[in-house]
Amino acid sequence: MRVLVIEDEVHLGEVLQRGLQAEGFDVELTHDGLDGLWRARERRYAAIVLDLLLPGMNGFEVCRTLREEGVGTPILMLTAKRGEYDEAEALDTGADDFLSKPFSFVVLVARLRALARRGTSRPPTLVAGDLVVDPAGRSCHRGDASVPLTPRELALLTALLRRDGDVAPKDDLLHEVWGDDFDGDANVVEVYVGYLRRKIDVPFGRKSLQTVRGAGYRVVAGG
Repeated sequence: MRVLVIEDEVHLGEVLQRGLQAEGFDVELTHDGLDGLWRARERRYAAIVLDLLLPGMNGFEVCRTLREEGVGTPILMLTAKRGEYDEAEALDTGADDFLSKPFSFVVLVARLRALARRGTSRPPTLVAGDLVVDPAGRSCHRGDASVPLTPRELALLTALLRRDGDVAPKDDLLHEVWGDDFDGDANVVEVYVGYLRRKIDVPFGRKSLQTVRGAGYRVVAGG
């Protein structure tokens, strides 16, 4: 089983790598959150061991981004912090399990094997009329036509479709798609809504992505 370990403490990461290899795992190790995110997007793993405090991007953001992009690989999050709020946030961002440092290596291996047996949870396909998005496959179709989307466009469309026709406030979309740490212009939401319209609506003569003045955005089946 191939496992990705994302741990910024070099010594601990190498100890985990050697220990897991001795247990029969094929281990890839990285010490950076952004590199870990790239690997988790591009390669298949039975599970991911994810530290919370990472350079580049913290563990919460890595986990949240993967889940929003439809990557369902089981995640075991590690943290030096303690307390129910850290555990709750880890689980809320999509982690499957949680261990606080210092932890028992035997327990870590047991939980990792359990997650690997459970397998990848595949998010459901999202549908609005003939508009179909497969978050796990990272694909979008309008009828029989494939619609190529960037990862950010796909994340935004997925967030909208999950509302099942209800209005998504701009601030909620900004939080879900760009994250709490985003400090750029909030108008980026309007910009990306425009990008989506030019891809999923305009070429097909549709108006499924709607602006609800003063409230937000929604995707409707009959548009």
